[in-house]
Amino acid sequence: MTTAQIQLPPKLIPVFRGKSRYRCAYGGRGSAKTRTFALMTAVVGYQRGMNGDSGQILCGREHLNSLEDSSMEEIKTAIRSVPWLDAYYEIGEKFIRSKDKRISYVFAGLRHNLDSIKSKARVLLAWIDEAENVSEQAWRKLGPTVREAGSEVWVTWNPESKESATHKRFRISPPESCLIAEINYPDNPWFPEVLELERLEDLKNRPDTYSHIWEGDFLEHSNAQILSGKWRVAEFDPKPEWQGPYYGLDFGFAQDPTAAVCCWINDRKLYIEREAGKVGLELDATAQYVTERLPNADAHTVRADSARPESISYLKRNGLPRIEGVKKWPGSVEDGIEHLRSYDEIVIHSRCTSVRREAQLYSYKVDKNSGDVLPIVLDDHNHYIDAIRYALAPMIKRGSQPMTLGMKTVY
Repeated sequence: MTTAQIQLPPKLIPVFRGKSRYRCAYGGRGSAKTRTFALMTAVVGYQRGMNGDSGQILCGREHLNSLEDSSMEEIKTAIRSVPWLDAYYEIGEKFIRSKDKRISYVFAGLRHNLDSIKSKARVLLAWIDEAENVSEQAWRKLGPTVREAGSEVWVTWNPESKESATHKRFRISPPESCLIAEINYPDNPWFPEVLELERLEDLKNRPDTYSHIWEGDFLEHSNAQILSGKWRVAEFDPKPEWQGPYYGLDFGFAQDPTAAVCCWINDRKLYIEREAGKVGLELDATAQYVTERLPNADAHTVRADSARPESISYLKRNGLPRIEGVKKWPGSVEDGIEHLRSYDEIVIHSRCTSVRREAQLYSYKVDKNSGDVLPIVLDDHNHYIDAIRYALAPMIKRGSQPMTLGMKTVY
């Protein structure tokens, strides 16, 4: 499939190369995935029509009450933006088709219209947009509907739930012939200034949903978010009267980052000033990596996961002379969580993007059937959170006893 005469976000170019039955993209707002797929449906229609094929391009969503709810306007805009596509297609108020009538678009809701489409349509391409809520039943029906030689199914969505049929079908167990990419706003070369202003507004005022909206993360159950309502993002400089700094380090494994943080405390507020993290960071490179990103860490006590005593011993001799392991006990994670929630506020510096993302995603388990939030901490999205707990270890008491900071007692 050629893309030589049009511009696409670089991250999506591999999705449209070569032959594939499925082409998919998922991610957050402002990524240009919808605009790109809209444009490419017109390109494919042009190619198929010029090769003598005839048929329909199906643009579907789980529910479609009217054309205003469809992708029609997005496709019209894409066609008009490319002169040779604009010359090929005929655009009306309620239709899009090639001027020779070989290729036409049809817009439908999968829940109620798929059976009628299957009985009469010759579908060359099906693009399912906003696919997060498409049911497994609809996915099973769609395959036989798109059955022409060389036909394809394209899927775009903003992730919301790990339990969605779309997530399970295309990310957990993707089909063999499937090209898929995650794309978010930083991957969009044409990300507009108006959306940048909205993004910054969400980052400042709606941190609990920011990662879902802009970075393609799942929309977590708000009651399940462990730090929900406790944190915000801001820029700040530590003041001389602040207590700290406190440094913490969580060792990484094969797929997990080595994560380190620098924290401060003042007036019942916890400030996360800096972070450092990398997957696959070798032990002999750890001290330099951390001290380059957390200045003066080598001159302060760095508290680390005591499960790795050999790593602590190595770093004590090689760049972090004051590193020490933290004590753990049954329930120490829960006691650490209670300590974090005891602050009036947790302020995360805007440069600490990984801490901010974990603060939004760190969650309790939710029962699949009842939706109840269970008192079980999920072992996920917690590497920087663990580093923060280690940094504050001397102040965390068994059974969530009050901590003393200077002359103040914090509960």
